[in-house]
Amino acid sequence: MVLLLVVIVAAATVELFAEQGSGESDFSIKKSEAQTVLYTVYRGPYENVGKPIGELYGLAMQKSIRPRGPVAMVYLNNPQNTTQEHFLVEIRIPVDSNALQQAGTLGPMTDIKTLKATEYAVMKKQSGLTDYEAFYRALYERIAKEGYHRTDDAVEVFTGTGIGGDYSQMKSEVMVPVAKTAPVGN
Repeated sequence: MVLLLVVIVAAATVELFAEQGSGESDFSIKKSEAQTVLYTVYRGPYENVGKPIGELYGLAMQKSIRPRGPVAMVYLNNPQNTTQEHFLVEIRIPVDSNALQQAGTLGPMTDIKTLKATEYAVMKKQSGLTDYEAFYRALYERIAKEGYHRTDDAVEVFTGTGIGGDYSQMKSEVMVPVAKTAPVGN
């Protein structure tokens, strides 16, 4: 039941962003609205993240918290600098703002918070991608080329499901919080 709910919510794309820019490109700059999220912190190999996602949706059902969009993951450390068992991910599910009434009551690594409106550089990850290092390198190069700099960790919002839960087959948008880079010199 929980897995089915994860698939349904992940497949339902909710328009949370007002696009600024070119439209159909794989890269764009977007501004998000403020958003309330139910989240938990997971530590371990990325391929095992399905279980805590299911548990988070189960908790939402148990506490009558209504998901309002696709699951997202915030990558909190660089996988090139640590081992798989120490990868850190914040798993987020957008929820109704009424859920804030339960903030602080859900456990030591699970809670509800409101994210501020943020400007993001967004690049679509199509299914079949296997060279993640090249993808992120291209994304960060494009951010710099467009005159922006990163202000926080990358967020991946899943816009479709994969074949048998295979991450490489899942479509997503990788979103990096950004700000305009100030011109050098005067």
